[in-house]
Amino acid sequence: MKTKRGADYYQERNLRNLDKIYELLDDLPYFCEDFFRGVETRTSTLTRLNYCYDLRIFFDFLMKKKFRGKISDVHDFTFEHLELVTDTDLEIYLSYLSHYRFQDKDLSCDERAKARKLSTVRSMYKYFFNKGLISVNHTAKVSMPKLHDKEIIRLEKAEVSELLDTAEYGNGISRHMEGYHERTKVRDCAILTLFLGTGIRISELVGLNNESIDFAAKSFIVTRKGGNKAILYFSDEVAHALEAYVEQKNNDPKVPANEPALFLSMQYRRITVRAVENLVKKYAAIVTPLKHITPHKLRSTYGTALYRETGDIYIVADVLGHRDVNTTRKHYAAITEDNRKAVADRVKLHREDE
Repeated sequence: MKTKRGADYYQERNLRNLDKIYELLDDLPYFCEDFFRGVETRTSTLTRLNYCYDLRIFFDFLMKKKFRGKISDVHDFTFEHLELVTDTDLEIYLSYLSHYRFQDKDLSCDERAKARKLSTVRSMYKYFFNKGLISVNHTAKVSMPKLHDKEIIRLEKAEVSELLDTAEYGNGISRHMEGYHERTKVRDCAILTLFLGTGIRISELVGLNNESIDFAAKSFIVTRKGGNKAILYFSDEVAHALEAYVEQKNNDPKVPANEPALFLSMQYRRITVRAVENLVKKYAAIVTPLKHITPHKLRSTYGTALYRETGDIYIVADVLGHRDVNTTRKHYAAITEDNRKAVADRVKLHREDE
């Protein structure tokens, strides 16, 4: 099998998403294909795939509740049925999502999942309404579920150092895992250091190729959300961790000569997102068992540390690849907290000369 190179990794992922979308369209009414074609140019394949999952739940709800006994096959839906769905029906749908059954599984949605599913339904209705295919659109009458800010979880400075030490020396690793750790510790240290030293996304990390890294300039190229390329820079600490891993790879005769991926699994193939999530979870559970640390939490740790060093939210937003600085503020609550601390003694209650 010929090894794919460079941006082909992302193209392959998009093709997998497209294949799944075509598969799921068979479980949706005929007119949904028009909707997906209409939004194709302004949405990613992952967004459209999530639309598929959300709409399957929505039409299943309509068959069970709104049109129970009248529609037993999803392919029997027409635009006239869409027009019969009222704002009250949609409010019932949001309540239904708190606990529902789909394909013999008991499921539930939190407020964010409900908001996403309602947003998907709104997008579909808006598309068909603007096209003149339906004459009414009640989705705009339904309020989005109120979203409460989630607690920001990140590592403190001491925990960052301990996490890297655990990956390097294997402190707390079970006897069963010791053998594996000897084989993967250099790679794992490089991955954790890259997360904590650059704020890279997990999708960007697994997509890195050998040719992505420029050690002379201490930089690497990533493919951001939407497919845009960006150059990120790294510190000496990150360089040392990456160099150690690359040297180990170069001295390993089992590494395929034509394998472009930077980070490899124990089977000498490109490491997967799931494998990276598992290794982060493994080490974090030893260092801070009460915190649920994921690769994204390591990204949050970096973002907070960068803000505290620079005091510039726009730099943080640029480095992390946020298109809107408000996204940065929302995800890094410590930024607001630090600002409040900084101005705490600015207002004087007594005159200086008293």
